[in-house]
Amino acid sequence: MTSNNPTILEKFKEVKNLEIIESQSDLKRLSKDFYNYSPILTEKLDGCIADLVVRPGDHNAVKKVAEICWEFSIPITLRGSGTGNYGQAVPLFKGVVMQMSYFNKLEEFDPDTGFVKVQAGCVMGDLNKKLEKYGRELRLLPSTWKTATIGGFIAGGSGGIGSIKWGFLRDPGNLIGLEAVTMNEKPVLLKFDAEESEPLNHAYGTNGIITSLILATDIKRKWYSLVIDCIEFEKTIEILKTITSAAVDLKLGAILEEEIVDQMPTWFRNKSLSNKILVQSTLGGIKTIELICKKFKVESTLLGEEEKLVNGVSEVVWNHTTLHMRSRDKNWTYLQMLLPQNNELKLINFLRKKWGKKVLWHLEAVSQQGTPRLAALPVLKWNGPEELNEIMEDCKNLGAFIFNPHVLTVESGGLGVVDADQVKAKIKFDPKGLLNPGKLEGWAIKEQFNI
Repeated sequence: MTSNNPTILEKFKEVKNLEIIESQSDLKRLSKDFYNYSPILTEKLDGCIADLVVRPGDHNAVKKVAEICWEFSIPITLRGSGTGNYGQAVPLFKGVVMQMSYFNKLEEFDPDTGFVKVQAGCVMGDLNKKLEKYGRELRLLPSTWKTATIGGFIAGGSGGIGSIKWGFLRDPGNLIGLEAVTMNEKPVLLKFDAEESEPLNHAYGTNGIITSLILATDIKRKWYSLVIDCIEFEKTIEILKTITSAAVDLKLGAILEEEIVDQMPTWFRNKSLSNKILVQSTLGGIKTIELICKKFKVESTLLGEEEKLVNGVSEVVWNHTTLHMRSRDKNWTYLQMLLPQNNELKLINFLRKKWGKKVLWHLEAVSQQGTPRLAALPVLKWNGPEELNEIMEDCKNLGAFIFNPHVLTVESGGLGVVDADQVKAKIKFDPKGLLNPGKLEGWAIKEQFNI
Protein backbone atom coordinates (compact mmCIF):
# COMPACT_ATOMS: atom_id res chain seq x y z
CA MET A 1 0.00 0.00 0.00
CA THR A 2 2.35 2.80 1.18
CA SER A 3 5.51 1.38 -0.37
CA ASN A 4 3.69 0.61 -3.63
CA ASN A 5 2.21 4.11 -3.89
CA PRO A 6 4.87 6.58 -5.11
CA THR A 7 2.79 9.61 -4.07
CA ILE A 8 2.45 8.44 -0.46
CA LEU A 9 6.09 7.36 -0.26
CA GLU A 10 7.27 10.75 -1.57
CA LYS A 11 5.22 12.51 1.08
CA PHE A 12 6.99 10.52 3.80
CA LYS A 13 10.38 11.24 2.22
CA GLU A 14 9.68 14.98 2.37
CA VAL A 15 9.30 14.89 6.16
CA LYS A 16 12.33 16.32 7.95
CA ASN A 17 14.05 14.29 10.70
CA LEU A 18 12.34 11.08 9.63
CA GLU A 19 14.21 7.86 8.90
CA ILE A 20 12.42 5.60 6.44
CA ILE A 21 13.06 1.85 6.35
CA GLU A 22 11.95 -0.12 3.30
CA SER A 23 14.10 -3.27 3.11
CA GLN A 24 12.03 -6.43 3.38
CA SER A 25 14.28 -8.02 6.00
CA ASP A 26 14.00 -4.94 8.25
CA LEU A 27 10.27 -4.64 7.67
CA LYS A 28 9.80 -8.24 8.73
CA ARG A 29 12.04 -7.88 11.79
CA LEU A 30 10.45 -4.62 12.95
CA SER A 31 6.92 -5.99 12.51
CA LYS A 32 7.49 -8.70 15.14
CA ASP A 33 7.68 -8.97 18.91
CA PHE A 34 7.97 -12.08 21.10
CA TYR A 35 4.44 -13.30 20.40
CA ASN A 36 5.95 -16.69 19.50
CA TYR A 37 5.67 -17.58 23.20
CA SER A 38 2.10 -18.41 22.17
CA PRO A 39 1.40 -21.00 19.46
CA ILE A 40 -2.01 -19.39 18.97
CA LEU A 41 -0.57 -15.94 18.32
CA THR A 42 2.21 -17.39 16.17
CA GLU A 43 -0.38 -18.83 13.79
CA LYS A 44 -2.28 -15.53 13.65
CA LEU A 45 0.62 -13.09 13.40
CA ASP A 46 3.44 -14.71 11.45
CA GLY A 47 2.24 -13.19 8.18
CA CYS A 48 1.70 -9.66 9.49
CA ILE A 49 4.29 -7.26 8.04
CA ALA A 50 4.23 -3.46 7.74
CA ASP A 51 4.50 -1.68 4.39
CA LEU A 52 6.91 0.83 5.89
CA VAL A 53 8.82 1.50 9.11
CA VAL A 54 9.60 5.08 10.14
CA ARG A 55 11.72 6.49 12.96
CA PRO A 56 10.81 10.11 13.77
CA GLY A 57 13.51 12.32 15.26
CA ASP A 58 11.26 15.01 16.74
CA HIS A 59 7.64 15.91 17.49
CA ASN A 60 7.14 17.63 14.15
CA ALA A 61 8.10 14.41 12.34
CA VAL A 62 5.62 12.45 14.47
CA LYS A 63 2.87 14.91 13.64
CA LYS A 64 3.68 14.91 9.91
CA VAL A 65 3.58 11.10 9.78
CA ALA A 66 0.23 11.13 11.59
CA GLU A 67 -1.07 13.77 9.17
CA ILE A 68 -0.08 11.74 6.10
CA CYS A 69 -1.58 8.57 7.57
CA TRP A 70 -4.79 10.43 8.33
CA GLU A 71 -4.99 11.78 4.76
CA PHE A 72 -4.60 8.33 3.19
CA SER A 73 -6.24 6.30 6.02
CA ILE A 74 -3.05 4.34 6.69
CA PRO A 75 -2.81 2.35 9.95
CA ILE A 76 0.01 3.20 12.37
CA THR A 77 1.41 0.69 14.86
CA LEU A 78 3.75 2.05 17.54
CA ARG A 79 6.89 0.17 18.52
CA GLY A 80 9.61 0.43 21.13
CA SER A 81 12.14 -2.42 21.30
CA GLY A 82 9.61 -5.14 20.49
CA THR A 83 10.24 -7.12 23.68
CA GLY A 84 6.53 -7.67 24.41
CA ASN A 85 4.93 -11.11 24.20
CA TYR A 86 1.38 -10.43 23.08
CA GLY A 87 1.61 -8.96 19.58
CA GLN A 88 1.12 -5.39 20.82
CA ALA A 89 3.64 -4.08 18.28
CA VAL A 90 2.52 -6.24 15.35
CA PRO A 91 0.66 -4.46 12.50
CA LEU A 92 -2.47 -6.51 11.82
CA PHE A 93 -3.40 -4.45 8.73
CA LYS A 94 0.04 -3.56 7.33
CA GLY A 95 0.52 0.22 7.04
CA VAL A 96 3.24 2.03 8.98
CA VAL A 97 5.19 0.91 12.03
CA MET A 98 6.50 3.93 13.92
CA GLN A 99 9.53 3.06 16.02
CA MET A 100 10.25 5.61 18.76
CA SER A 101 13.91 4.78 19.40
CA TYR A 102 15.14 8.34 18.69
CA PHE A 103 12.93 9.67 21.50
CA ASN A 104 15.43 8.55 24.15
CA LYS A 105 16.17 11.53 26.40
CA LEU A 106 15.59 12.12 30.09
CA GLU A 107 13.93 15.54 29.87
CA GLU A 108 13.39 16.60 33.49
CA PHE A 109 13.86 15.38 37.04
CA ASP A 110 12.08 16.88 40.06
CA PRO A 111 14.25 16.35 43.18
CA ASP A 112 11.37 17.26 45.51
CA THR A 113 8.95 14.58 44.23
CA GLY A 114 11.33 12.15 42.55
CA PHE A 115 9.24 12.40 39.37
CA VAL A 116 11.09 11.95 36.09
CA LYS A 117 9.96 13.11 32.65
CA VAL A 118 11.42 10.85 29.99
CA GLN A 119 10.87 10.31 26.28
CA ALA A 120 8.97 7.19 25.29
CA GLY A 121 11.78 5.51 23.35
CA CYS A 122 14.31 5.57 26.19
CA VAL A 123 15.58 2.08 27.02
CA MET A 124 14.80 1.29 30.66
CA GLY A 125 18.32 0.08 31.41
CA ASP A 126 19.69 3.41 30.15
CA LEU A 127 17.05 5.34 32.10
CA ASN A 128 17.98 3.59 35.33
CA LYS A 129 21.62 4.56 34.78
CA LYS A 130 20.61 8.18 34.17
CA LEU A 131 18.56 8.17 37.37
CA GLU A 132 21.56 7.01 39.42
CA LYS A 133 23.05 10.50 39.56
CA TYR A 134 19.86 11.66 41.31
CA GLY A 135 19.97 8.75 43.75
CA ARG A 136 16.81 7.26 42.23
CA GLU A 137 15.70 4.17 40.30
CA LEU A 138 12.61 2.93 38.48
CA ARG A 139 9.93 1.35 40.66
CA LEU A 140 8.82 -1.30 38.20
CA LEU A 141 10.80 -3.27 35.63
CA PRO A 142 9.94 -6.03 33.16
CA SER A 143 12.42 -8.90 33.00
CA THR A 144 13.50 -7.39 29.66
CA TRP A 145 14.36 -4.04 31.29
CA LYS A 146 17.87 -3.95 29.82
CA THR A 147 16.47 -3.57 26.30
CA ALA A 148 12.77 -2.63 26.69
CA THR A 149 11.67 0.99 26.20
CA ILE A 150 9.75 2.86 28.86
CA GLY A 151 6.98 3.82 26.43
CA GLY A 152 6.52 0.21 25.36
CA PHE A 153 6.37 -0.88 28.99
CA ILE A 154 3.67 1.66 29.87
CA ALA A 155 1.66 0.99 26.70
CA GLY A 156 1.92 -2.79 26.73
CA GLY A 157 3.17 -4.00 30.11
CA SER A 158 1.45 -4.45 33.44
CA GLY A 159 4.02 -5.13 36.17
CA GLY A 160 7.17 -7.06 36.95
CA ILE A 161 10.20 -6.70 39.20
CA GLY A 162 9.09 -4.24 41.87
CA SER A 163 5.40 -5.27 41.78
CA ILE A 164 5.94 -6.93 45.16
CA LYS A 165 5.93 -3.38 46.60
CA TRP A 166 4.51 -1.03 43.97
CA GLY A 167 1.74 -3.17 42.48
CA PHE A 168 0.94 -2.75 38.80
CA LEU A 169 1.49 0.05 36.28
CA ARG A 170 -2.16 1.06 36.34
CA ASP A 171 -2.17 1.48 40.13
CA PRO A 172 -2.54 5.16 41.08
CA GLY A 173 0.78 6.87 41.74
CA ASN A 174 2.99 5.03 39.24
CA LEU A 175 2.20 7.03 36.07
CA ILE A 176 1.99 10.76 36.86
CA GLY A 177 1.38 12.11 33.37
CA LEU A 178 2.29 11.85 29.72
CA GLU A 179 2.41 13.68 26.40
CA ALA A 180 0.93 12.23 23.23
CA VAL A 181 0.28 13.24 19.63
CA THR A 182 -3.28 12.85 18.41
CA MET A 183 -4.30 11.01 15.25
CA ASN A 184 -6.52 13.68 13.72
CA GLU A 185 -6.62 15.68 10.48
CA LYS A 186 -4.31 18.19 12.21
CA PRO A 187 -2.39 16.19 14.83
CA VAL A 188 -1.42 18.07 17.99
CA LEU A 189 0.80 17.32 20.98
CA LEU A 190 -1.27 17.19 24.17
CA LYS A 191 -0.27 17.03 27.83
CA PHE A 192 -2.19 14.65 30.14
CA ASP A 193 -2.17 14.65 33.93
CA ALA A 194 -2.37 11.43 35.97
CA GLU A 195 -6.13 11.06 35.68
CA GLU A 196 -6.21 11.96 31.98
CA SER A 197 -3.36 9.49 31.33
CA GLU A 198 -5.28 6.48 32.66
CA PRO A 199 -7.01 5.59 29.34
CA LEU A 200 -3.64 5.60 27.52
CA ASN A 201 -1.94 3.42 30.16
CA HIS A 202 -1.81 -0.20 28.96
CA ALA A 203 -3.77 0.58 25.79
CA TYR A 204 -1.27 -0.88 23.27
CA GLY A 205 -0.88 2.57 21.64
CA THR A 206 -4.44 2.47 20.32
CA ASN A 207 -5.55 5.94 21.41
CA GLY A 208 -2.54 8.26 21.18
CA ILE A 209 1.10 8.40 20.09
CA ILE A 210 2.93 8.63 23.42
CA THR A 211 6.09 10.72 23.12
CA SER A 212 7.03 11.23 26.78
CA LEU A 213 5.97 10.15 30.26
CA ILE A 214 6.18 11.43 33.81
CA LEU A 215 6.85 8.59 36.25
CA ALA A 216 7.28 8.22 39.98
CA THR A 217 10.66 6.78 40.95
CA ASP A 218 12.04 5.13 44.08
CA ILE A 219 15.10 5.85 46.19
CA LYS A 220 18.01 3.88 44.78
CA ARG A 221 19.01 1.00 47.04
CA LYS A 222 21.59 -1.73 46.91
CA TRP A 223 19.54 -4.85 46.26
CA TYR A 224 20.92 -8.22 47.32
CA SER A 225 19.81 -11.53 45.83
CA LEU A 226 19.10 -14.59 47.95
CA VAL A 227 18.14 -18.11 46.84
CA ILE A 228 16.28 -20.40 49.26
CA ASP A 229 16.14 -24.16 48.72
CA CYS A 230 13.03 -26.00 49.82
CA ILE A 231 12.15 -29.67 49.33
CA GLU A 232 8.38 -29.32 49.90
CA PHE A 233 6.65 -27.09 47.36
CA GLU A 234 3.82 -26.21 49.75
CA LYS A 235 6.34 -24.87 52.24
CA THR A 236 7.76 -22.47 49.62
CA ILE A 237 4.46 -20.60 49.56
CA GLU A 238 4.33 -20.38 53.35
CA ILE A 239 7.90 -19.08 53.48
CA LEU A 240 7.37 -16.51 50.73
CA LYS A 241 4.20 -15.23 52.39
CA THR A 242 6.10 -14.89 55.68
CA ILE A 243 8.79 -12.89 53.90
CA THR A 244 6.32 -10.57 52.15
CA SER A 245 4.62 -9.79 55.47
CA ALA A 246 7.92 -9.00 57.22
CA ALA A 247 9.06 -5.41 57.88
CA VAL A 248 11.71 -5.39 55.14
CA ASP A 249 12.24 -3.69 51.78
CA LEU A 250 11.62 -6.09 48.91
CA LYS A 251 12.20 -5.78 45.18
CA LEU A 252 11.35 -9.33 44.17
CA GLY A 253 9.98 -12.61 45.52
CA ALA A 254 9.46 -15.63 43.28
CA ILE A 255 9.06 -19.41 43.44
CA LEU A 256 10.28 -21.86 40.80
CA GLU A 257 9.21 -25.50 40.91
CA GLU A 258 12.07 -28.01 40.80
CA GLU A 259 11.33 -29.10 37.23
CA ILE A 260 11.60 -25.47 36.08
CA VAL A 261 14.86 -24.97 37.96
CA ASP A 262 16.22 -27.96 36.04
CA GLN A 263 15.66 -26.08 32.76
CA MET A 264 17.22 -22.79 33.81
CA PRO A 265 20.71 -21.65 32.69
CA THR A 266 23.69 -23.68 33.91
CA TRP A 267 24.94 -21.01 36.35
CA PHE A 268 21.62 -21.23 38.23
CA ARG A 269 20.78 -24.90 37.74
CA ASN A 270 24.13 -26.18 38.97
CA LYS A 271 23.88 -24.67 42.45
CA SER A 272 21.44 -27.38 43.60
CA LEU A 273 18.26 -28.95 42.28
CA SER A 274 15.17 -28.27 44.39
CA ASN A 275 12.18 -25.97 44.56
CA LYS A 276 13.59 -22.47 44.94
CA ILE A 277 12.47 -19.17 46.41
CA LEU A 278 14.21 -16.14 44.88
CA VAL A 279 14.32 -12.89 46.83
CA GLN A 280 15.77 -9.44 46.39
CA SER A 281 16.03 -7.24 49.45
CA THR A 282 18.37 -4.76 51.10
CA LEU A 283 21.26 -6.12 53.12
CA GLY A 284 19.37 -5.36 56.33
CA GLY A 285 16.32 -7.14 54.93
CA ILE A 286 18.43 -10.16 54.00
CA LYS A 287 19.39 -10.58 57.68
CA THR A 288 15.71 -10.84 58.61
CA ILE A 289 14.98 -13.23 55.73
CA GLU A 290 17.87 -15.46 56.79
CA LEU A 291 16.33 -15.60 60.26
CA ILE A 292 13.00 -16.63 58.73
CA CYS A 293 14.81 -19.38 56.80
CA LYS A 294 16.38 -20.60 60.01
CA LYS A 295 12.95 -20.87 61.66
CA PHE A 296 11.65 -22.88 58.70
CA LYS A 297 14.81 -25.02 58.70
CA VAL A 298 15.65 -24.34 55.06
CA GLU A 299 18.99 -23.46 53.47
CA SER A 300 19.62 -20.08 51.84
CA THR A 301 22.45 -18.79 49.67
CA LEU A 302 23.31 -15.11 49.39
CA LEU A 303 24.43 -14.49 45.80
CA GLY A 304 25.50 -10.90 46.44
CA GLU A 305 24.56 -7.43 45.26
CA GLU A 306 22.40 -7.85 42.16
CA GLU A 307 24.05 -5.08 40.12
CA LYS A 308 27.50 -6.60 40.61
CA LEU A 309 26.51 -10.16 39.70
CA VAL A 310 27.33 -11.44 36.23
CA ASN A 311 24.10 -13.44 36.45
CA GLY A 312 21.46 -12.41 38.98
CA VAL A 313 18.01 -13.68 39.88
CA SER A 314 16.45 -10.94 37.71
CA GLU A 315 17.48 -13.10 34.75
CA VAL A 316 15.28 -16.06 35.73
CA VAL A 317 12.02 -14.42 36.85
CA TRP A 318 8.84 -13.07 35.29
CA ASN A 319 8.78 -13.76 31.53
CA HIS A 320 12.46 -14.66 31.47
CA THR A 321 11.52 -17.92 33.18
CA THR A 322 9.41 -18.85 30.16
CA LEU A 323 12.12 -17.60 27.81
CA HIS A 324 14.65 -20.02 29.31
CA MET A 325 12.18 -22.92 29.26
CA ARG A 326 11.46 -22.28 25.58
CA SER A 327 15.16 -22.09 24.77
CA ARG A 328 15.27 -25.77 25.78
CA ASP A 329 11.96 -26.85 24.27
CA LYS A 330 9.73 -24.70 22.03
CA ASN A 331 6.71 -26.77 23.06
CA TRP A 332 6.54 -24.89 26.36
CA THR A 333 4.12 -22.00 26.56
CA TYR A 334 2.62 -20.24 29.57
CA LEU A 335 -0.26 -18.55 31.37
CA GLN A 336 -0.52 -15.49 33.60
CA MET A 337 -2.93 -15.18 36.51
CA LEU A 338 -3.60 -13.72 39.93
CA LEU A 339 -4.16 -16.61 42.32
CA PRO A 340 -7.13 -16.63 44.72
CA GLN A 341 -6.16 -14.98 47.97
CA ASN A 342 -5.33 -17.42 50.80
CA ASN A 343 -6.49 -20.32 48.63
CA GLU A 344 -3.56 -20.69 46.28
CA LEU A 345 -2.70 -24.26 47.21
CA LYS A 346 -6.19 -25.55 46.51
CA LEU A 347 -5.86 -24.40 42.90
CA ILE A 348 -2.28 -25.59 42.51
CA ASN A 349 -2.95 -29.02 44.03
CA PHE A 350 -6.06 -29.50 41.88
CA LEU A 351 -4.13 -28.75 38.69
CA ARG A 352 -1.21 -30.91 39.82
CA LYS A 353 -3.52 -33.86 40.34
CA LYS A 354 -5.38 -33.36 37.04
CA TRP A 355 -2.60 -32.23 34.72
CA GLY A 356 0.56 -33.55 36.36
CA LYS A 357 3.79 -32.21 34.88
CA LYS A 358 2.00 -30.68 31.91
CA VAL A 359 1.76 -27.61 34.16
CA LEU A 360 4.85 -26.47 36.08
CA TRP A 361 4.58 -23.75 38.69
CA HIS A 362 6.27 -20.36 38.68
CA LEU A 363 4.90 -17.87 41.21
CA GLU A 364 5.63 -14.16 41.72
CA ALA A 365 4.82 -12.12 44.82
CA VAL A 366 2.92 -8.92 43.98
CA SER A 367 0.93 -6.25 45.73
CA GLN A 368 -2.68 -5.53 44.83
CA GLN A 369 -4.08 -2.34 46.32
CA GLY A 370 -1.54 -2.63 49.13
CA THR A 371 -2.31 -6.28 49.89
CA PRO A 372 0.33 -9.00 49.33
CA ARG A 373 -0.83 -11.50 46.70
CA LEU A 374 0.63 -14.28 44.59
CA ALA A 375 0.61 -14.15 40.81
CA ALA A 376 1.41 -17.23 38.75
CA LEU A 377 3.13 -17.59 35.40
CA PRO A 378 2.97 -21.40 35.05
CA VAL A 379 4.66 -22.97 32.04
CA LEU A 380 2.52 -25.42 30.08
CA LYS A 381 3.42 -28.17 27.67
CA TRP A 382 1.54 -27.25 24.49
CA ASN A 383 -1.08 -29.78 23.46
CA GLY A 384 -3.51 -27.70 21.45
CA PRO A 385 -5.98 -24.87 22.17
CA GLU A 386 -8.67 -27.14 23.63
CA GLU A 387 -6.41 -28.33 26.44
CA LEU A 388 -5.19 -24.77 27.06
CA ASN A 389 -8.77 -23.53 27.36
CA GLU A 390 -9.64 -26.38 29.73
CA ILE A 391 -6.69 -25.51 31.99
CA MET A 392 -7.75 -21.85 32.00
CA GLU A 393 -11.33 -22.83 32.87
CA ASP A 394 -10.04 -24.94 35.76
CA CYS A 395 -8.12 -21.94 37.05
CA LYS A 396 -11.09 -19.59 36.71
CA ASN A 397 -13.43 -22.04 38.44
CA LEU A 398 -11.03 -22.16 41.38
CA GLY A 399 -10.94 -18.38 41.73
CA ALA A 400 -7.95 -17.26 39.63
CA PHE A 401 -8.09 -14.13 37.51
CA ILE A 402 -6.55 -14.92 34.12
CA PHE A 403 -4.40 -12.47 32.14
CA ASN A 404 -4.54 -14.42 28.91
CA PRO A 405 -1.27 -14.14 26.91
CA HIS A 406 -2.76 -15.96 23.92
CA VAL A 407 -5.08 -13.18 22.72
CA LEU A 408 -4.53 -9.96 20.77
CA THR A 409 -6.73 -7.36 22.43
CA VAL A 410 -6.23 -5.16 25.48
CA GLU A 411 -9.46 -6.34 27.06
CA SER A 412 -9.06 -10.10 26.57
CA GLY A 413 -5.47 -10.07 27.76
CA GLY A 414 -6.02 -8.44 31.11
CA LEU A 415 -8.79 -5.94 31.71
CA GLY A 416 -11.51 -8.52 31.16
CA VAL A 417 -14.06 -5.83 30.28
CA VAL A 418 -14.32 -2.95 27.85
CA ASP A 419 -12.86 0.20 29.39
CA ALA A 420 -15.24 2.95 28.29
CA ASP A 421 -12.63 5.64 29.01
CA GLN A 422 -10.15 3.96 26.66
CA VAL A 423 -12.75 3.88 23.91
CA LYS A 424 -13.76 7.51 24.54
CA ALA A 425 -10.11 8.53 24.27
CA LYS A 426 -9.83 6.66 20.97
CA ILE A 427 -12.93 8.36 19.58
CA LYS A 428 -11.49 11.73 20.55
CA PHE A 429 -7.86 11.27 19.59
CA ASP A 430 -8.12 8.66 16.80
CA PRO A 431 -11.60 8.99 15.27
CA LYS A 432 -10.68 7.00 12.15
CA GLY A 433 -9.38 4.10 14.24
CA LEU A 434 -5.96 4.11 12.58
CA LEU A 435 -3.80 3.55 15.66
CA ASN A 436 -2.95 -0.14 16.06
CA PRO A 437 -6.31 -1.31 14.66
CA GLY A 438 -7.66 -4.65 15.83
CA LYS A 439 -6.22 -4.41 19.35
CA LEU A 440 -9.09 -2.63 21.17
CA GLU A 441 -12.32 -4.64 21.33
CA GLY A 442 -14.32 -1.69 22.62
CA TRP A 443 -13.68 0.23 19.40
CA ALA A 444 -15.39 -2.45 17.32
CA ILE A 445 -18.41 -2.60 19.63
CA LYS A 446 -18.51 1.00 20.88
CA GLU A 447 -22.14 1.44 19.80
CA GLN A 448 -23.22 -1.03 22.49
CA PHE A 449 -21.78 1.24 25.15
CA ASN A 450 -23.27 4.49 23.80
CA ILE A 451 -19.82 6.02 23.41
